[in-house]
Amino acid sequence: MKVMRRLEALVADALVALVRRLPHGVTEMCGTTLGRLCWALDRRHRQVATDNVRLALPNLSDAERRVLVRRAFEHFGRLLCGMLEFSGLSPNAMLDRVEIEGAERVRTAHALGKGILFVTGHFGCWEIQALAHAVRFPPMAVLARPLDDPVLHDLLEGMRTRTGNSVIYRQGSLRRVLRALAAGQGVGVLIDQHVLGRDGVYVDFFGRPAATTTAVATLALRTGAPIIPLFALPLGRGRYRLVYEDPVPVPPEDAPDRVRELTKRCTRVVEMYVRRRPELWLWMHRRWR
Repeated sequence: MKVMRRLEALVADALVALVRRLPHGVTEMCGTTLGRLCWALDRRHRQVATDNVRLALPNLSDAERRVLVRRAFEHFGRLLCGMLEFSGLSPNAMLDRVEIEGAERVRTAHALGKGILFVTGHFGCWEIQALAHAVRFPPMAVLARPLDDPVLHDLLEGMRTRTGNSVIYRQGSLRRVLRALAAGQGVGVLIDQHVLGRDGVYVDFFGRPAATTTAVATLALRTGAPIIPLFALPLGRGRYRLVYEDPVPVPPEDAPDRVRELTKRCTRVVEMYVRRRPELWLWMHRRWR
């Protein structure tokens, strides 16, 4: 087992080194090709994506639905290769590749001294945004689930922490998140996946109830940390627009079920971006169950 893992690690390191040496145009072409292959071969996730698009965007024709699903697969192929490429750049080169919208919102939120809850979804280029964020702003802690494969887990963690961010894994995460916020640090949370049990609440997403994490709303109401939605949009040729939205307004203290209402407000912002650029969202996940 150790020999196989070592071999897997060597292959992964060689692949990363190769991608980082390729011209960007070739890297992007490889990513698109990878996405098309996955779309053609991965029947199960292609069907999940098709079913999700049918539920969320019922006005699309069969042909439009098919094109959207294929483009989503292509985007995630490019995202994978782009992440490998971007994480190998120097900090200055990273900043040269991005334009930032809403930087003053981040600075204003940091000045409050209560930390920041950055919320987004599996949309656009969220991993690349986290990398560039830590070059322009104070690093954040990223809330994540550990990967099952230890080699891929270590590879991804190394990329995520490349510019100074830290990763908080879900087991025992609450205490670490509270410490990070108390220290004035930002914490990044993805809120667009199905959540089981007491950790989730059903709110509408594309007009259908979807089990959504209550962690962001609960933490914001407990600590006073502002919630800033953030999104990274690909501009082509290896460039990205990083958007920081206005803080999500907190329901008044006398409002009923404040956690659910605040979760709903965060989800609305994610839905707004997915509606604008649906090909950039992870339709392959069973969001509605």
